[in-house]
This record gives sequence, C-alpha cells and structure tokens, in this order.
Amino acid sequence: MIRFDRVSKQYPVRGGRRTVLEETSFSIGRGQALGICGHNGAGKSTLLRLIAGVEKPSTGNIDRTMSVSWPIGYASSFQSSLTGADNVRFIARVYRKPIDDVLAFVEDFAELGAYMRMPIRTYSAGMNARLAFAASLAVDFDCYLVDEVTAAGDERFRERCHAALMERRARGTLVMVSHDPRTLRDFCDTGAVLVDGQLTFYDSIEETLAHHFDRKPMKVA
Repeated sequence: MIRFDRVSKQYPVRGGRRTVLEETSFSIGRGQALGICGHNGAGKSTLLRLIAGVEKPSTGNIDRTMSVSWPIGYASSFQSSLTGADNVRFIARVYRKPIDDVLAFVEDFAELGAYMRMPIRTYSAGMNARLAFAASLAVDFDCYLVDEVTAAGDERFRERCHAALMERRARGTLVMVSHDPRTLRDFCDTGAVLVDGQLTFYDSIEETLAHHFDRKPMKVA
C-alpha cells in the first residue's frame, strides 16, 4: 500500500510559490494499475517522484508498505559521470542483488552495446530511458512507476518493453503517466487527472480519458 495523507507540494517561483499538489489524500493498493493524466506542466512527473520518495512533500505524510521503483522515464536518474555499467552495479549493490546477474540482464535488455562502458553524459534521452527501463526490470519491485517511457527505441524494443510491463502488471502494481490514450488503455484499469493541484480519481481508465481530453490546457501567463 502507498498512502498519501493530506500531502501538498509547492515550489518557489518568481513572485511566489507554485502549487503542484494541494492537501491530497489517497491510497494505491497492491495489484492496482493506475493511469495519471494531466496537461504539460501539471505536475505528473512530480507526483511520481513523490510516490517513489525521490522528492519529499512540502506538508503531509506518505507511507509505503511495498517496494517502489524509481520513475522510469526520459529524465535521467543516473550519475552522468559514471558509465552505464557502473550505474547498474551501484543499483545492484543498493538493492542487494547479484551484480553479475543484474548487469547481464540489463546489457541484454537495453541493447546499448559499447555504450554500456561509456559515461551516461554521452547517452541520448532514448538511450537513457532504455537503460533505466532495463535496470528497473532487473530489480523485483512491488510497484513500478512509468513516466512516458514505452516509446523509447525501435519497434522491437517497444514490443519487449510492452511485454515486460504487462508481465509485471499481472503480478504487481503499476502507476503510469502518459499522454497516449492507447498506452493507458493497454496497461491501466483506473485513472486520475491532475489539474491545478487537485488529483481526481475515476473508476475506469475510459472515464479518466474522457474527463482529461474534455479539458482545455491552462493558459500560462
């Protein structure tokens, strides 16, 4: 279970503070497949980082009784001066997994070839996403967080990603952020829409998509 209790998140901005999440309480249970919608800048990625524990709430409490992956997406979660292989070795040590087994799995799945021995700073966004996706699959989490990553790579790699996520969804919990309705329909049963710091939950992904796409993007001053 992941439980948010009156959680708020604000960032300082010029002339004041921006609220991403305001006094929000909800829970995510085992076996749930939740899709999160929202327009660009709404705070969806921040929400995933809060769920993961990568960021702390401004107020309120977040409790976790299941293991949670880091957000798998295009934003780098690695030490850029280290090689891909060294980052994977570090992950294996943190999660107390056999280093050689984890590295072999990631090399096979990510298919980065010689780039595994090159610094992360030399990677493209797509290569970074492939490495993050493969590294997360090498650790057996209870809950996987996915942030717009299923489009990384060529068609064959996307098919492998799809199959791997489906397998983990069948035996665990999934929280996914995506702008693609088809992707959300494939993976998610229920959903939520984030607008102006308010997270509204719906009983089905179809209802979620209907409410999201009926909304117009906020005007930015």
